[in-house]
Amino acid sequence: MTQETTSSSARDLTRYAWLSIATAVVTIALKAGAWYITGSVGLLSDAAESVVNLVAAFFALIALRVAARPADKSHHFGHSKAEYFSAGAEGVMIFVAAVFIIVAAIQRLITPAPIENVGIGLAISVVASILNGVVAMLLLRAGRRHRSKTLVADGKHLLTDVWTTVGVLVGVGLVALTGWHRLDPIVALLVGLNIIVTGWKLVSESAEGLMDVSWPKEDNAELARLMGRFTGGEIDVHALRTRESGHQRYCDFHLLVPGAWSVNEAHDLCEEIETAVKETFDGVVVTGHIEPREDPRAYRDYETEVAIPRD
Repeated sequence: MTQETTSSSARDLTRYAWLSIATAVVTIALKAGAWYITGSVGLLSDAAESVVNLVAAFFALIALRVAARPADKSHHFGHSKAEYFSAGAEGVMIFVAAVFIIVAAIQRLITPAPIENVGIGLAISVVASILNGVVAMLLLRAGRRHRSKTLVADGKHLLTDVWTTVGVLVGVGLVALTGWHRLDPIVALLVGLNIIVTGWKLVSESAEGLMDVSWPKEDNAELARLMGRFTGGEIDVHALRTRESGHQRYCDFHLLVPGAWSVNEAHDLCEEIETAVKETFDGVVVTGHIEPREDPRAYRDYETEVAIPRD
């Protein structure tokens, strides 16, 4: 896959960011209306998180635009890591939303207040939750298909909003059934704590990406099996390493061949291996290094690498 193709694919993902922005605007209006009608602090916290969703969606749009830029003189490997900044920012904003929810819940726990027009408020929130859930699944599916950390983070953020709404609906419903007004802020507190967990996961995953995390274990295992097909006799492959950078993947390896081989022979085999990897894993940049197997220096490489199965 060429750099131009990768950039074009990343650029196409901005339409999902615009979808997320439009969804956030609609849900803010719906949830704010539900809060205004009922006076529920749970619904207020739910609306507040949707405001955070809107800000996060704009972050996602900017990150996707930056990540789609091709390599230049200052960034030889492109700009794909910009997606990690967006995912990390979303995690931080989730924390902000959680703090707002918890503070509002504690205030209402101290001074409980009745909830009004419960039926209408719940109906409006259900519509907003369904909309968020549908868009969240679209974002997660697209994010995993294109390996976009930004879209996955945005999808998880919206799913968090869905669970927030579910929790709030349960709380408001229980208040209406039992008449115990403190149930509303108690549920809001639980929702806030759950959101903090989600935010922490997003921030942790973003930090790992910025530190050049390796491919997932199952992908590394498949790559190792593929490399194993090219080993045997006088040929060997070692120093196999992988890393992820936003939607872009990188893989490099060392190919050990007899020193008597011509440059063309070794290069042809190296090209064959690189082609096999690119056909198996979409969007990967492969770098092969050829070494004479008789040279002791060829074995002084890296302490950590992907283990390749050998017969």
